[in-house]
Amino acid sequence: MARAGQSDRGWAGLLTACRSLTFEPHDAGAFLNSGGRYELPLDEEFPFAIRLLHYSSRWRVFASTWHERLELFIPIDGRTLFQMGEELIDLQASDCLVVDNLKLHHVADFEGFDSRAVVVSFRPEFVYSLGSLSHDYVFLLPFYPPPDRRPRVLPLRSHPEAADALRRLVVAWTGAEPGPLRRAECRVALLELLLELARRFRTPEPVQWEFLRQQKRSLRLKPLFDHIGQHYAEKLTVAQAAALAGMSEPQFMKTFKRVAGLTLVGYLNHVRLAAGVRLLRETSLSIAEVASAVGFTDQSYFDKRFKRAFGATPRDFRAGRSESP
Repeated sequence: MARAGQSDRGWAGLLTACRSLTFEPHDAGAFLNSGGRYELPLDEEFPFAIRLLHYSSRWRVFASTWHERLELFIPIDGRTLFQMGEELIDLQASDCLVVDNLKLHHVADFEGFDSRAVVVSFRPEFVYSLGSLSHDYVFLLPFYPPPDRRPRVLPLRSHPEAADALRRLVVAWTGAEPGPLRRAECRVALLELLLELARRFRTPEPVQWEFLRQQKRSLRLKPLFDHIGQHYAEKLTVAQAAALAGMSEPQFMKTFKRVAGLTLVGYLNHVRLAAGVRLLRETSLSIAEVASAVGFTDQSYFDKRFKRAFGATPRDFRAGRSESP
């Protein structure tokens, strides 16, 4: 394969490559499982995917989620608001966001929202597993929680090496090369992109065992996350949640806030409100019935939390009169 000319490299090269590609209207509702969790099937032998998505207020379905797969989110044009835990991140075209995958997150709606994005998803073992070379865990360091817990955003427009790695990744994923060669090109380009991110977000490296311990500690919450996804309307005490995670209550409270970015009550409210959105859109239940169905015993409290989250009361949301944030 011929090497690209200088004019085809970096961010400009990525935009050129994307001109001939189709960005699908994003309907998160099509990926929700019965528990309201956003599922993206990945090939067991090649757990990697790139999605070219077009977001718009016209068709976007709210779906706040968490997932085990790792993800990079890059708007190609236009402004995008990305909710991650308790933080609303204002992204511009070329900003590469390292998604904190275990925090509840979603693309937030606002008036006039219309943007395309490249979303890179892969499972951690695609890059590093117990059978990998010992230093390969460095490729996952961009996803290791930074000391200040601030979101990691790299403007690719001013980092041409990272932008060019993403360009080659998109070209390989959408290209016509035979399967094994295409997969090899994708993996090499992804590793180069992750290496650039690791360089730009350089922090004191945890030793390998510490990194693995953090991964294991985070995944101990998976049974709890799954339980909440299926039983969000039921009462859940801290003691019950800690038992599901196999932790003491003090250890659980510290770990949960660190991993999920929210308190247990905040997390439950987010999941319940997401379920409320679906019921308001897809059913004719009264607002009081919706509030009860998703676990709010007090409709006025449901109304208050809903307006704080979405900028509109449940009644106005159902009528399509949401306000911009």
